[in-house]
Amino acid sequence: MTAAATGNDEHAPLISHRLLTRLTIGVAVLASLTVAISVAGRVLGERIALAGHTENAALVDIVIGQDQIRLPANTIRFEEQRQTGRADRVDLYLTWPEMRGYSNAQRSRFNDASRPESLVFLNLSQSTMSKDMSGRLEPIYGHLFAGTFEPGPAGLVLRRLKENSGYGDEVFFTGRLPDGSDYAVRCMIPAEEAQSTSADCQRDIHIGEDLSVLYRFSSRLLPQWQAMEARIRDYLGRSLIRNGRPSFTGPGR
Repeated sequence: MTAAATGNDEHAPLISHRLLTRLTIGVAVLASLTVAISVAGRVLGERIALAGHTENAALVDIVIGQDQIRLPANTIRFEEQRQTGRADRVDLYLTWPEMRGYSNAQRSRFNDASRPESLVFLNLSQSTMSKDMSGRLEPIYGHLFAGTFEPGPAGLVLRRLKENSGYGDEVFFTGRLPDGSDYAVRCMIPAEEAQSTSADCQRDIHIGEDLSVLYRFSSRLLPQWQAMEARIRDYLGRSLIRNGRPSFTGPGR
């Protein structure tokens, strides 16, 4: 090896410019990937935490049959139903007793199955029967009752069904609303209160032109049956669009 060659080797950089450029690009790519993964993870984490819920309280106009109803998006249970237009049905969930939609502050109430008394669930669809549950009480259910009466919560009367009625272990609770009209609700009472679910009891009512509202709630809420009936009717009554004008203009509730 010549002296000139040896001198050149001694002064040559340990890392070439080309290698340094490649390393710099590699570090930049890794940094970009780290940021992208962090952002994607945060977005995905937020979506998982929401689990289909939304805090968006923008108003959605939905037409069901002959009725138009305006609802905050965060009260609508399923994402695909949160769009303006005609629909066969819409499912709602609301905090009880506030009657408000989902919010991050109330997330535990929407996700905790051990607190079924925190929510009420509503299904809105076009009426297929001329009478609601109260209207069917005597002409239809009256023939199925076993004939015994037992005291129920908050002035209600428990009425059991005949074994061959087809309703299994379900029972009815009946009463009188403040306006003197009949009240009827169908329930499956759990053996223990801890086994209560948000679907223990269900009742359907008619509002608007031909809108049927099926609402479900925990048997723990039976003592509040009058307040629940009044609040649900008031909430939906104010949400109906009449003569092209909404009955309320506030968001979210």
